[in-house]
Amino acid sequence: MYRLAVLVSGNGSNLQAILDACAADELAAEVAVVVSNLPDAYAIERAVAADVPTVVVERLPGEDRAAYDARLVQAVAPFSPDLVVLAGWMRILTPVFVGTFDVINLHPALPGELPGTHAIERAWQEALAGQRFGSGVMVHRVVDAGVDDGPVLASEAVAIRLDDTFDTFAQRIHHTERRLLVGVVGELATAAQGAPT
Repeated sequence: MYRLAVLVSGNGSNLQAILDACAADELAAEVAVVVSNLPDAYAIERAVAADVPTVVVERLPGEDRAAYDARLVQAVAPFSPDLVVLAGWMRILTPVFVGTFDVINLHPALPGELPGTHAIERAWQEALAGQRFGSGVMVHRVVDAGVDDGPVLASEAVAIRLDDTFDTFAQRIHHTERRLLVGVVGELATAAQGAPT
């Protein structure tokens, strides 16, 4: 079975989409471990409810990124993941980690747009200012310490409608995130197992 390590820092709704797809046999994969940098992330509770092992790797005082990532490698490696999925992981990873595993990231914006945090909120503010009429979602490979700029595996535009509120726009982004992420993971799992895509 294609093994996933999912790295999370928050609520874990995209993790839940992966867990649900695995449970429903919509993904030919299993979540081997859920890792968080924050012990109170709700995503941990989602993993526990699904009987998935969890690991918390908090940053130590004064610890630099490379040292942290070395400990993160030690935490993830025993689970032998075929793919590491960043699903709301709020730390930039260095080559120490991304050079060890195959890593993909989910970002709520189109390629080349709104890198970093709060992309949905920033898109909405630009729309209110008349500077933007849509945004989107992408899934990309993480190959270095760049922010939301690796090779794109999938992307989809999400329009901002005239009758949108922030909440309705954000809901469509989140729905697209879950569908796109599960789809990409499914394609990678299928390709890795030699089945026709």
